[in-house]
Amino acid sequence: MLSKCCLAACLAVLAIVLPAVTTPARAMVCMEKSMTLDEVVDTISSQKGCESAMKVFKDCELTASGDVQLGAAVEKKCEADFKPGLNAAQNQAYKREMHACDIKYRNKSGTMYISFTAFCRAEVAQRYSQRALKAAGTKAR
Repeated sequence: MLSKCCLAACLAVLAIVLPAVTTPARAMVCMEKSMTLDEVVDTISSQKGCESAMKVFKDCELTASGDVQLGAAVEKKCEADFKPGLNAAQNQAYKREMHACDIKYRNKSGTMYISFTAFCRAEVAQRYSQRALKAAGTKAR
């Protein structure tokens, strides 16, 4: 049987976590309008290119764990510029840089570090996109 102290701690955690799970998506102000996180992801995905996707990410950042979804949308948008053209060695280098982002803040606590990781990963993808577009003689979009 659980002690009263342990039971109280479990109930306190549930009181914090349960409302977050059951509440509808909250809106945030982004690009001068109210948007849900999913709407911001859709906005990032609908951008013409990596640079504009990154601009939306920076304009709409939460500095919290929600930035993981936004950063992933930027990564996907940027990877379209370069990922198909990577050879095995370049692909490994890209994976190493992404992994470096993943471990950079691993011993830190707080959701802002999750955001920092998401930005690090998006910036790596952005750099690869910029290089690929420059090599192809295409202007960044």
